[in-house]
Amino acid sequence: MYRTLSLRFSGAVASLALNRAASRNAMSTELMQEMIACAGELAARDDIDVVIVTGAGKCFSAGADLKDPQRWSNDLVSLTQRRAVAELGLRMARAWEDLPQITIAAIEGYAIGGGLALAVALDWRVAARNAFVSLPEISLGIPLTWGTIPRLVNLVGPARAKRLTILCQRVAAPAALRMGLIDELCAPRKAHAAARALAARVLAMPRHAVRMSKEACNAYANRGAQATSFMAHDQLLLAAASAESRAARDAFLKRRPVATRARSRAQPGRRDSVRRRPGRAPR
Repeated sequence: MYRTLSLRFSGAVASLALNRAASRNAMSTELMQEMIACAGELAARDDIDVVIVTGAGKCFSAGADLKDPQRWSNDLVSLTQRRAVAELGLRMARAWEDLPQITIAAIEGYAIGGGLALAVALDWRVAARNAFVSLPEISLGIPLTWGTIPRLVNLVGPARAKRLTILCQRVAAPAALRMGLIDELCAPRKAHAAARALAARVLAMPRHAVRMSKEACNAYANRGAQATSFMAHDQLLLAAASAESRAARDAFLKRRPVATRARSRAQPGRRDSVRRRPGRAPR
């Protein structure tokens, strides 16, 4: 039924895998559209109480697919169409956040950018001890969107959310656990099994009370989220069209250093070239 996803069921638990292992489960336009459709399918399943989301292969997800022409090279289509594509990430994250079932991210390897954005839209995150997470969007000249910032602030507080977002820090799973970004650690290659064990604990609880409690928690946590997220797709379009963003994304794809301007307080007006290895967020 799905080209980019793998969905299977075991009793009252659904397991969904992002199934683009050759592309490190990068989130293409097609994958995000299918994720929205899958959320709709699962929301209607009264026999499913827990959904586990994982990634095929060695990682959860490398984030938005920078090679997707529908997303980044669509200047010839109308603004309405460009806005619709830019809004897919926000719609996907919201659809999964709004599911009545308990949702668990099972993270192996890494969850980068949009991969982490999806994970924080779920209820809980289980990660292998050797995994890491990062948000490199700003280093690519684009803001963090998809409604992710309110979710980060809810999880780790404003100051840490700013560090994660603005400094593009790569965070090892144990550190992510300490700051509240990850809920549980497990041995490598055991994330799905750990998520299954957590699912079993959920299934032991009265289902309607579980769903009502989730709904109440989300309603309180997200009471101001729309005010900061409704313009996310327009921010993405505006920033992605800038020369600095185009240059940063091109350097990332070609695996060459990215030149950025560093401002020196001691020598105002001077422009220096800072060389950084592309594809790896600053520590």
